[in-house]
Amino acid sequence: MLESSPQALAPVAEYFKVLSEVSRLQVLCCLKSGAKNVTEIIQETGLGQANVSKHLKVLMQAGIVTRQPQGISVFYQITDPIIFELCELVCDRLVIRLQEQTQQLEQLQALRQP
Repeated sequence: MLESSPQALAPVAEYFKVLSEVSRLQVLCCLKSGAKNVTEIIQETGLGQANVSKHLKVLMQAGIVTRQPQGISVFYQITDPIIFELCELVCDRLVIRLQEQTQQLEQLQALRQP
């Protein structure tokens, strides 16, 4: 159960703040299929190297990704795949909202027609 005290909610807000950046979500989507190094992430997302490194650092600090050195490369991977379930819940809810808005618009348009 979610507690409503500011002390309890602050970490939740910080977690959602990390997820509120489009580029970070791109990086996470890229990592959904498995561990990748920075070069692979850059190629898949089209983001610049400095940008990818910055977002990976934020994701690591939040405990959402880990880094694993392998030879001369460092591979990043998702620590908890539940992140994708969370994103799917949000996406599903957005689809429902858009469908409801579309229905409302259609009803308004029907009222305007003679």
